Amino acid sequence: MDLELSEEQAAVRRLARDFVDREITPHVVDWDRAEAVDRGVVKQLGDLGFLGLTIPEEHGGSGGDHLAYCLVTEELGRGDSSVRGILSVSLGLVGKSLAAWGSAEQQAEWLPRLCSGEAIGCFGLTEPGTGSDAANLTTRAVRDGGDWVINGAKMFITNGTWADVVLLFARTGDEPGHRGISAFLVPAGTPGLERRPVHGKLGLRGQATAELVFDDVRVPASAMIAPEGKGFSVAMSALAKGRMSVAAGCVGIAQASLEAALSHAAQREQFGKPIAGHQLVQELIADIAVDVDTARLLTWRVADHIDRGLPFATEASVAKLHASEAAVRCANNALQVFGGYGYIDEYPVGKLLRDARVMTLYEGTSQIQKLLIGRALTGVAAF
Repeated sequence: MDLELSEEQAAVRRLARDFVDREITPHVVDWDRAEAVDRGVVKQLGDLGFLGLTIPEEHGGSGGDHLAYCLVTEELGRGDSSVRGILSVSLGLVGKSLAAWGSAEQQAEWLPRLCSGEAIGCFGLTEPGTGSDAANLTTRAVRDGGDWVINGAKMFITNGTWADVVLLFARTGDEPGHRGISAFLVPAGTPGLERRPVHGKLGLRGQATAELVFDDVRVPASAMIAPEGKGFSVAMSALAKGRMSVAAGCVGIAQASLEAALSHAAQREQFGKPIAGHQLVQELIADIAVDVDTARLLTWRVADHIDRGLPFATEASVAKLHASEAAVRCANNALQVFGGYGYIDEYPVGKLLRDARVMTLYEGTSQIQKLLIGRALTGVAAF
């Protein structure tokens, strides 16, 4: 892998960094306090081509490779993880699944709109009673003539109250576990679909998180994406790439922690000199810097494997595990550098720590990643 960015990749990174510094960073505190990101940011992401990264141009995408996607995701994570989540889910989980599994008609209907920001998607997998145990989800779709009728509930759905389409996973057969699960595209305005906002979150407070309730929601047979019973394969393939996206966002959090700690340490004086001159403060900053580099390199490795057509699922789990835990450490160390000021939301590091904490939980907890890595190394499943 060549670690030198191409001119195109470097340009994409500069474009994303400038956008974040100009359009996101000045609003982060207000959005966090209001528990709402300005929805206008979706169109901006679309206009810049960020919501179409890696999607072929014939489908309305902007092309590009997965490293460019990681660079943009990292910059968005550096600015506001709530904004990063919009892209990671609508493009990373929904758009890429459509590009890989959708019919020509489904792709023509949804991909140009998702890539432009005219529409956004959400990923309906997690349920109130099944998070890590996704193969035992209970939402059910029953065939009724030429339609499917869906009943059930989904929980902690990113973009849930904003989404125009739900990539929904429901049980369509009597087979236990993953073999009975299928995937559907459900327009958000379909009768019987209720969306309930989730407020009071520790972090990602500006993100539109929701509970989705399906009460006799009727969709045509053409709404199914991929063959019947293959829904779990759709979900797992999406999450494998999604873990790279989460890891890249965590690199952004770690980078923001480093930049904040360096700036504050240079300005803050104690014992007659800037605290950057104290050895133990330098130790905190050095630990952050090492975590930034290791998380970034592991994440870029995943992108390189995907772009070269190599297996990447285990590498994605390694990157997601390390980067999410590293983001928590980096934000916590940066808060320590800030001292008491880090505990006030006027300063960035408290939010970074709150946002980082959920990264060890969603799209596969740290414990699930360890199980996946251990199984890949030993060939033995352990639960």
